[in-house]
Amino acid sequence: MGAEDRTEEPTPRRREEARRRGEVAKTRELSSTLLLLFSLLFFYFTYRSVYRTFGDLFVYFLGNAYSSEVRQQTLMVVLYVLAKLLLPLFILLVAVSIFSYVIQFGFLFTTEVFTPKFDFLNPINGLKNLFSKKAFVELAKAAVKFVFVFAVVYPIIKKEILIAPQLFSYEPGPFFAHIFKTAAVLVFKVGMLFLFLSILDYGFQKWEYEQSLKMTKEEVKEELKQQEGDPQVKARIRRIQRELARRRMMQEVPKADVVITNPVEIAVALKYDAERMDAPIVVAKGAGELAKRIREIAKKHGVPIVENRALARMLYKMVEVGEEIPEALYKAVAEVLAYVYRQKGKAA
Repeated sequence: MGAEDRTEEPTPRRREEARRRGEVAKTRELSSTLLLLFSLLFFYFTYRSVYRTFGDLFVYFLGNAYSSEVRQQTLMVVLYVLAKLLLPLFILLVAVSIFSYVIQFGFLFTTEVFTPKFDFLNPINGLKNLFSKKAFVELAKAAVKFVFVFAVVYPIIKKEILIAPQLFSYEPGPFFAHIFKTAAVLVFKVGMLFLFLSILDYGFQKWEYEQSLKMTKEEVKEELKQQEGDPQVKARIRRIQRELARRRMMQEVPKADVVITNPVEIAVALKYDAERMDAPIVVAKGAGELAKRIREIAKKHGVPIVENRALARMLYKMVEVGEEIPEALYKAVAEVLAYVYRQKGKAA
């Protein structure tokens, strides 16, 4: 399906599924750039300590070159020094690497990225990827980066070539200091350039990611159907619910005090308990076949059936099952109940 058909914005569910698969907008250049810059800053602030540590280590071994004990401890001493110097750098780089991805797409842990994808082993797919649109875009981005890096590096290298003959007249200390300073400036400028390009690349990746998530109208409809449920299934569930409610309603008919009919179209069963109810309650109602069923159950269990067309219609329209009758019908219902009680020999 062509990209031109994908005109709808992605739904939250589509975004969540893509995120669960590890598909997020990100650029790897930002991570490598920040690692480069923070490494440079680390050595800028610790170079004196590093220089002093390696100087002390050199003096230590030089002064104890003939000691067999020192030679045996050489490896342990070197490992200790390297750990002391590089462990903080390692911790810093791990933190920076995590931070570089968190600022792009937040905290995310998924095992989907570790699932083997055997499509990568297909040489045909490999050729398709090699000549795909994405491959050409990456090639164009690499060319643009090369041009920018060359524009930054060339003036510095040109200047250093011009003064190179003078450097050989320097003492070792100033000579290496100049080399390290030039390298630091070069790395810093390239790093800042890469940081700028990484931000641009992230914007492009974000746009491309949003385009890839867009949906067709049919996909939106299908997802909506899945979320809300298949209409046929929902209709069947509603039928089952209505049937269960009807069965519970029919179980209340034998407990009713009276069934008011219209006389064959509508039937409404009422129950009243003066000690527990403020007003009579409709325990069952129905029209057509359901009304016929209510009347049959009422006859079977000796529940009085009273014909009152107007009252039956009003009760059927105005009151739901389980609700009390409205005050406007108190008098009419009271007359029916009084009649029923007299028939049963009860006190009204």
